[in-house]
Amino acid sequence: MRIAFYAPLKSPNHPVVSGDRQMARMLVKALEHGGHSIELASELRFYLRQPELKSFDTLKIEAREEAARLKKLWDRDGKPDLWFSYHPYYKAPDLIGPELASAFAVPYVTAEASYSRRRNAGLWADTQALVARAIEQAALNICFTQRDRQGLTDAIPDAALAMLLPFIDTSVFWETPARGCPTRLVTVAMMRPGDKVESYRMLAQALGSIDHLPWTMSVVGDGPARDEVKAQFADLPADRIEWLGAIEPAAVPDVLYSGGIYVWPGYGEAYGVAYLEAQAAGLPVVAQDIAGVPEVVRDGQTGFLTPPGDVAALASAIERLLARNDERTIMAAEARRFILEERSLGGAAARLTELFAKIAVS
Repeated sequence: MRIAFYAPLKSPNHPVVSGDRQMARMLVKALEHGGHSIELASELRFYLRQPELKSFDTLKIEAREEAARLKKLWDRDGKPDLWFSYHPYYKAPDLIGPELASAFAVPYVTAEASYSRRRNAGLWADTQALVARAIEQAALNICFTQRDRQGLTDAIPDAALAMLLPFIDTSVFWETPARGCPTRLVTVAMMRPGDKVESYRMLAQALGSIDHLPWTMSVVGDGPARDEVKAQFADLPADRIEWLGAIEPAAVPDVLYSGGIYVWPGYGEAYGVAYLEAQAAGLPVVAQDIAGVPEVVRDGQTGFLTPPGDVAALASAIERLLARNDERTIMAAEARRFILEERSLGGAAARLTELFAKIAVS
């Protein structure tokens, strides 16, 4: 099929690295892997950082102009077979696709759409209503987590839903890696206020309680909260932590291969692409049993998921893997098998093909 792809929150071409951008790129790859022709419909970023009516009105005007541009383009060159909208939610609704899809009788599909009733206040209630209408219109809404699926089911009972488990391009991980340092911890995460800072704070507290053990840590990430993040680790020996800053995505596997355990508490993670990559590199994970993390880490098999907010439990799980090399090795092998066999690009492409076969294309 000829597919018009749109990610209102962040285009696959956006310059800032993030999990959203990475998954957008992975979806494009998976669709192309399935033999589809992908057109990036628009680079317009429809993102409301705060519920400000003036900003919302400005973005709506830009969206109308973009829809008008695409209408002229489709009138001239023909319409696509399907509109694919990635990650519409209350701060980034898709205000282009639903109208065009309806006008041109093109099936509308969403992936990783989300809806949360607790956001229904003020302007957010209006933006969520837009998301809800798009979900109702969609021929299919592809969910990556059971949490998101339940949220959509509760809000829009008649929505057409299906699952696609989070995945990555495993091709860069197929070569068997040299064994990394078993006592080297690795984390890959942006440094921004909110959940990321809270995760770094919890991690620093956990490491502080096991500073008698011979661990070191490599940290990949940067952002506006860099100073705040580093301050959380100020009481730990400076020579134990390697701050690598922001690096190119292609360089991340080598950092993962150098380590032995992936550690990241995971506050607010939709699921966490970094967890998938770490396991593909053969690193067992220590994280919290929180948000969407259980969708990508198998507790007791590919890592340990600890109770939310329990710093002592997080520290104990890290200590256990540091102390029990045999157990860590078994988990490492299972983590790698899990991702390479069950969460690959090829598997995602096959699942998308299966799902699209059920959609009537005019």
